[in-house]
Amino acid sequence: MHFIASLALALSLQQGLPSDSAVRAILSSRVKAFPDTGKHGEGIVVGLLDRERRVIAVGVGGDDVFEIGSITKVFTASILADMMTRGEVRLDDPVAKYLPTSAHIPSRNGRQITLFDLATQSSGLPRMPSNFTPRDSMNPYADYTVQQMYAFLSGYQLPRDIGASYEYSNLGVGLLGHVLALRAKTSYEQLVTRRILTPLGMSETAITLTPALRARLAPGHDGDGHVVPNWDLPTLAGAGALRSTVADLMTFLVANLDSAATPLSRTLQQTHGERHATNDPNLKIGLAWHILLRPAGKIVWHNGGTGGYRSFIGFDPARHIGVAVLCSNGNENVDDIGFHLLDETFPLRPPPQKHTEVAVDSLVLQRYVGDYELAPTFHIVITREGAHLFAQATAQPRFPIFAESDSTFFLKVVDAQLTLRPDGLVLHQNGQNIPGRKAH
Repeated sequence: MHFIASLALALSLQQGLPSDSAVRAILSSRVKAFPDTGKHGEGIVVGLLDRERRVIAVGVGGDDVFEIGSITKVFTASILADMMTRGEVRLDDPVAKYLPTSAHIPSRNGRQITLFDLATQSSGLPRMPSNFTPRDSMNPYADYTVQQMYAFLSGYQLPRDIGASYEYSNLGVGLLGHVLALRAKTSYEQLVTRRILTPLGMSETAITLTPALRARLAPGHDGDGHVVPNWDLPTLAGAGALRSTVADLMTFLVANLDSAATPLSRTLQQTHGERHATNDPNLKIGLAWHILLRPAGKIVWHNGGTGGYRSFIGFDPARHIGVAVLCSNGNENVDDIGFHLLDETFPLRPPPQKHTEVAVDSLVLQRYVGDYELAPTFHIVITREGAHLFAQATAQPRFPIFAESDSTFFLKVVDAQLTLRPDGLVLHQNGQNIPGRKAH
């Protein structure tokens, strides 16, 4: 290693997290870009953990409660590690071992899906089941039943060998939470509370909020700044049902960072070791946690999103620092803030481009109606109602799209755009331009 690189690494290891004023400036800039800023109470709160615990909030209260979405997955992995430590389950146990005989889990080439495969997002199960058809797109998981999940699993054919590759699956980790609860003969909510939340003293984290916590719930917002309903995930709770505060998430970070901090800490260490590759050579996965390999070290992290909220939690085990970011706008991806606070060489993304809606002739809109295949398992269906188009991606709710010209359209619920042609489309999102071909 060159001397300059060694010096830079040494300095980075000594460096703590940014100052309160620097963090406040980042948050203020981001919140100012929200639609209808100040009218409905959108905001971001950050928890910083280095030599001390600090909370910086803009637009919301520092002790507000937020939906944390898929960050719930690392709590599900924590339950798995606890049950392994107690000898109640093994990582190589087939999932089917803990399900009723009426539930048939797909297998392939003589290999069964194990708890390890679910926890490392390598089971071959899709992101969402194809029979996920919510009655209410504003609370999409609320009416998805255990029976529907079993029915999907019984009829699903795995597209590749189990363990062959990483594919992020809400269904997979939701199923993991479900089978762990069955093994423990309790509900997922009782299980996560008894095994993880109560032992760590996380009294502000729950699925069902007490009246006191509900009074502190920050309202969630959509991309237009409108307040939206909270989400309920009765069947797939292990994938995204928890609500929490930055103070509680910092408590969770402490327990993960310091193997001697709590009686659970050594167990939690099992969840963030590298267990499986992903499709990115710089990204590995542990038990639910993602591990980003950076020049100065690694960041262990997970993010989350529901209809009205976005979240991020991450830590650098070498520098012993951690960050939690909670946002009450479901359109505001805050991953870059979390990564930047942990590693200042990680860039903050520029403010989203402003889009202006224009009127387009209905005959032009009609040309775009159809089913577009972007990947064998991912389609976008364009439908029309009068002078408006709607887009619905595989296993997702239908959302309106708004014209900027005769061929370019934007979504308000996420920072994404579509270029439409009569025979195809291009999805522009997260710096990627993904083409799709229209089915005939």
